[in-house]
Amino acid sequence: MSWLIAGCVLPSMAVCWIASFAVRRWGRQVGLVDRPGHRKIHAEPMPTSGGLAIWLGIVLPFAFGELALRMLEAQPSLAAALPQLIAPHVTGLIQQSGRLWGILGGGTVLMLLGLADDRVGLDWRLRLTVQTAVAIVMVHLGWRATLFIDMPWLTATLSVLWIVGLINSFNMLDNMDGLSAGVAAIAAAMFATMMLLTHRPDNNQPQLFVAGFLFVIVGSLCGFLWHNRPPARLFMGDAGSYLIGYLLAIGTLTATFAGANLPRHAILAPLCVLAVPLYDTATVVAIRLREGRSPFVGDKSHFSHRLVELGLSKPRAVLTIYLATATCGLGALLLGQLNPLGASIVFLMVGCTLALVAILETVGRRRR
Repeated sequence: MSWLIAGCVLPSMAVCWIASFAVRRWGRQVGLVDRPGHRKIHAEPMPTSGGLAIWLGIVLPFAFGELALRMLEAQPSLAAALPQLIAPHVTGLIQQSGRLWGILGGGTVLMLLGLADDRVGLDWRLRLTVQTAVAIVMVHLGWRATLFIDMPWLTATLSVLWIVGLINSFNMLDNMDGLSAGVAAIAAAMFATMMLLTHRPDNNQPQLFVAGFLFVIVGSLCGFLWHNRPPARLFMGDAGSYLIGYLLAIGTLTATFAGANLPRHAILAPLCVLAVPLYDTATVVAIRLREGRSPFVGDKSHFSHRLVELGLSKPRAVLTIYLATATCGLGALLLGQLNPLGASIVFLMVGCTLALVAILETVGRRRR
């Protein structure tokens, strides 16, 4: 599988890394700049055009791949000359290309929405309306969780909430250098690994297409993190956070985690991998609502901020959240291989991790 990982990660990482240099300059010229003050923790104006670089790091490799597929389709003799590891998958890639570009089309709409919000600041009601509309369209086109429930209206509603929830979760998580992009890269890598370990029920083969899609996301995020690592020279902005939240949501809805010979409890794997960012979002929203404030107006009540208040440096606070996310994700990797008792232990481990997060949050809040 090393060819799949390298072939997906390296090109997208290179494209995003190079594109980030260009958008750092372009972002300042067009006014895509986040200025310090109020709840902002950075000291200097920072370009927020990184989301465009992440988008390019994902779309351009896929566009090149689409061009190559069309050439192979027009010249079957070329396909016959491909290595044995690649040739059997050409037909499947061609068949799936329409669905891929449907996913990227929805992501492009959200990326442009984020760019507009970064540039002029959009009302939260407009942002939420567009996000929900994109989610509804994608669910209508077939990206939805089944959850072993014979109630299409319920699974469709939950799928829309999942997409919109992850979009805003990663948007809220984007509050320190390298945090949102790093957590998203860890989550995407975990999900991609699951796809290689979890075979499709219909043919008992690894889910290579979904894994490849997720590894492309990992590559683009790694290229961006070179510019976003502390001290950051580029922010992803709403354009980037909307895009990666959406792509992770669609990736999990496309994947098969349970069914046939796979244990049903494995369907909870996405909740385990994303337990820490989802918990942080839920607690922040609860705090804002309890204090009579809008959940869409930023503040410093995030877990990362509380770790800094406890005395950690910002890079160490980010690393702590990385490790907590990885801990939950590593447990989730095993769900498809475990019986109910083993799965219960994994869920208990995730619960203990969240309990530790809750303790640290509570201590940080009391010291404010």
